[in-house]
Amino acid sequence: MIGVPNADLLAFAQFQSNVDTWLHNNILPYYPTTKITSISVGLEVTEAPDNATGLLLPAMRNIHTALKKSGLDKKIKISSSHSLAVLSRSFPPSSATFSKKHLAFLKPMLEFLVENESPFMIDLYPYYAYRDSSEKLDAIYFALTAMNFKTVKVMVTESGWPSRGSPKETAATPDNALAYNTNLIRHVVGDPGTPAKPGEEVDVYLFSLFNENRKPGIESERNWGMFYANGTSVYALDFTGESSVPVSPSNSSTTSPGPSSSPGNSTVIIGGGGGARKWCVASSQASVTELQTALDWACGPGSVDCSAVQPDQPCFEPDTVLSHASYAFNTYYQQSGANSSDCSFGGVSVEVDKDPSYGNCLYMIAPSTDGMNRTMAGNITGNITAIDSPMASPSSSSDGYRQMVVSVAASVLLPLFVVSLSLW
Repeated sequence: MIGVPNADLLAFAQFQSNVDTWLHNNILPYYPTTKITSISVGLEVTEAPDNATGLLLPAMRNIHTALKKSGLDKKIKISSSHSLAVLSRSFPPSSATFSKKHLAFLKPMLEFLVENESPFMIDLYPYYAYRDSSEKLDAIYFALTAMNFKTVKVMVTESGWPSRGSPKETAATPDNALAYNTNLIRHVVGDPGTPAKPGEEVDVYLFSLFNENRKPGIESERNWGMFYANGTSVYALDFTGESSVPVSPSNSSTTSPGPSSSPGNSTVIIGGGGGARKWCVASSQASVTELQTALDWACGPGSVDCSAVQPDQPCFEPDTVLSHASYAFNTYYQQSGANSSDCSFGGVSVEVDKDPSYGNCLYMIAPSTDGMNRTMAGNITGNITAIDSPMASPSSSSDGYRQMVVSVAASVLLPLFVVSLSLW
């Protein structure tokens, strides 16, 4: 999968000649020796500070024109990756809808995807809840159906877990990364589909293959890889989908000891960074009945581990529906990537910027993914093997790999995995 960064959207949207030249220099010399199947145009443009949504579709159309001139328009698909923030609500999945502020942008883009049989690309980071990925995918499916685009396939272009972090990022450990990625691969390969679409084949790209030792930001941003820059493994990941790892979160940071009073598995703090931290709590204006209904969903279909609010556990007191719901809502919210759409719960919850933790009851906070250079580029088929690409730029680098970020595609459509070079 080749990536076009947001910074190039203006040039791609304005002039067809720019795209023709780009295709001639960066695609045609390497195709079909390099298995290029998709072009991801832009990265989460709805969240970009420069509001690049108006440039995306013109850029995609120009790329399609260039591919058609070369006879590749049926062989290489064009799409764009989005975050879950494009949803206005995701609770419950069957009621999920896209945000009204994005509808004018999404509708013509989805029409383009249908016309060219391209997938809708979504980035999923359901921390500690690989089981929740099905619910998130169903939310996207239902949102697409609500706009009469139920035939559009969905591709997960990012999901992963950091293996190392700062002292506050206590959940960023090799054990947790191994558990998350192993169980995700097992789910994708062995049990494709979701409750709404059983048996539906979904491509999932793991972020990422290599650590980025020169990447700026908090410690975890340099440690999302399964391999170090020198090619040695960070942890032994089984790509066959035959293994499983019990989910018993490790709270000990690899950079420093954890808290002196460990809260236990269900009260893990996941340190964030690189942006304003937020939590999701129950609204004091909601009725007890409404809160109990949402709490039951979070602890049931929502797959939240609610053991911390049971008797004799750190978050049981105060023994009120409001308090217990706040803990459950926030856990679901953080596990799902801390998007506003994950703090709806039928209107009985609110986002706050003050940590609601108290005593030994510690509220989860998701690791930051801000600043990730994550757009995918260049596919090859086979075992974990990376190739260099002419699209690499000096904005992100790892020693020995010439400014490459690499992601593994765990695909149920191929007998082997696809390695995807992510280049900025």
